[in-house]
Amino acid sequence: MWDNFEPGRLTLCSPDPQAIRPPGEKINFLLVTLPTNFKVARFDADKDTAILRQLEKDVDAARYDAGDGPLELPVKLRVHDSIFVPLAKWAMLLTGNYRCVTQDGAIDIKDAVHRDNETSRAVYNWVCGVCERLGASPNDLVPFEKYAAAANDLVWPPLAARALNNGVPNIERTDRLAQLIAAQFGMRNEVVDRTVAQVDARLAANRKAAA
Repeated sequence: MWDNFEPGRLTLCSPDPQAIRPPGEKINFLLVTLPTNFKVARFDADKDTAILRQLEKDVDAARYDAGDGPLELPVKLRVHDSIFVPLAKWAMLLTGNYRCVTQDGAIDIKDAVHRDNETSRAVYNWVCGVCERLGASPNDLVPFEKYAAAANDLVWPPLAARALNNGVPNIERTDRLAQLIAAQFGMRNEVVDRTVAQVDARLAANRKAAA
């Protein structure tokens, strides 16, 4: 499949903003619970990156009129020269989102992060260490304290946990990806291993039920 892609024209955008559809709302109703910015890495060529920078300007200039006058959009696009900046999301996902998957159901990110701050900090910093082994600098990543503060407002279960509760047989596995990459550097984390195993178990149960 990858033979059809030019690596220099492939980039990554970190979906830092959190948006959910609250239970009972219409399908086109989204609640933005964390209006932060999308972080995108540049392309190899300046000409290609110029497309991203134009999108960044267009989003900055966009206004939405809900009837009370034009409003600035709360979520922006931010283009970064470092290709590792979007990887900052990995630590957030493994510290919060995937740890919301429990044997008994889904919990919210605030609970997953703050029920044991020291464990959360250890997981977060470990994942950041994996990113640094890949080539990221500490300046490319987000400090745990900033993420932990934002997590106080994340009082809904994330998409992956809710999807597993709804019986889906497959979800995006950033948890397993980080675990496998870390293993190549001889790095292990017991909490991450337990998280991956928990997600594996829930997926296996869903697949068995769907068979």
